[in-house]
Amino acid sequence: MAEIASFLELLGMLVTDPRTGVLLALLVAAAVSDLRTFRIPNRITGGGIVFALLYNTIVPPEWHADWTWAPAGMLLGFFAMLPMYLIRAMGAGDVKLMAMVGAFLGVADTAYALLFCIVTAGLSALVWALHKGVMRRILSNTGAVLRGMFWSSVATGNPQLHPNAIESVGKLAYGISIAFGTISFLIARQFNLV
Repeated sequence: MAEIASFLELLGMLVTDPRTGVLLALLVAAAVSDLRTFRIPNRITGGGIVFALLYNTIVPPEWHADWTWAPAGMLLGFFAMLPMYLIRAMGAGDVKLMAMVGAFLGVADTAYALLFCIVTAGLSALVWALHKGVMRRILSNTGAVLRGMFWSSVATGNPQLHPNAIESVGKLAYGISIAFGTISFLIARQFNLV
């Protein structure tokens, strides 16, 4: 019975709290765009960030939240994904999408959403690799990267990552993993699982 009440409350939040409904709509739009074009338009991420920053400042999500609540979450989402962009493992749109999620969720919930996104990205990569038949190459590439980092750290004391030295096996639309991971987190939070 408690599960049904939580589910009805989740549906009610979509209607009564624009924050949740807008976030879900933006996540779905970003996932669809990323799936079709491997791009997430700035109007989705930028518009979402502006909405979240303004709305969370005007209507604080928690009674003790001040104006820094949304920007702090945005910065956590951005800087958590930035290293993946710097090594060219994901695109700038994915980094901006996670920053947008952070602006909607604040720091604490963004940390949880990031964990959910990591799990969904790993699972989707496994499914994709099995479907495409490239699991052996992925494992080989991963081993080569780890060996390169190990030997560079032995030689220089500083592990070096050279992702361009290894041939890629393909592209994943990380926006889908970010969307699915964030939505999974919101559902888990609603059912008091996290």
